[in-house]
Amino acid sequence: MKIYVVDSNFFIQAHRATYPLDVATSFWSKVRELAEAGTIVSIDKVKKELFDKNDDLEDWCVNNLPTGFFKDSSSVLKEYGKISAWAISKNDHYLPQAINEFLDADEADAFLISYALADIQNRVLITHEVSQPEKKKKIKIPEPCDVFGVTYMNTIQMFRELGITF
Repeated sequence: MKIYVVDSNFFIQAHRATYPLDVATSFWSKVRELAEAGTIVSIDKVKKELFDKNDDLEDWCVNNLPTGFFKDSSSVLKEYGKISAWAISKNDHYLPQAINEFLDADEADAFLISYALADIQNRVLITHEVSQPEKKKKIKIPEPCDVFGVTYMNTIQMFRELGITF
């Protein structure tokens, strides 16, 4: 079974821009349903990013996501080592600040990619980041995904792949 690993922007952009909690209740019901079924998961680093604002989105996550939704990222340290080595090897392209931010232990991106890489046949990374290989100030999720063969897509692509409407 395919598992979709969601980035924090899956929640944040939906909440702030596209599907506000108080308007698009069917979207959030579907997210809860997918989480309860284990179709979507995330990691502890994303939880930390979501649970730092004490806002309605954090409340929704606390009250609607099942226990175990946020997976322990320490289980993918081997894969994280590969992602880290790749990022460091790109020091002729990316600015030191970009590499440091990407590899910061509190940042989710490298760990999300590592989590998907750990079961590359069954895990798909869901993010709203788009490829910008020419960019030097930030390592975008699609760049290492492309290098390591990790499948990624945005929320709407995921819903289409799952045949979901709401």
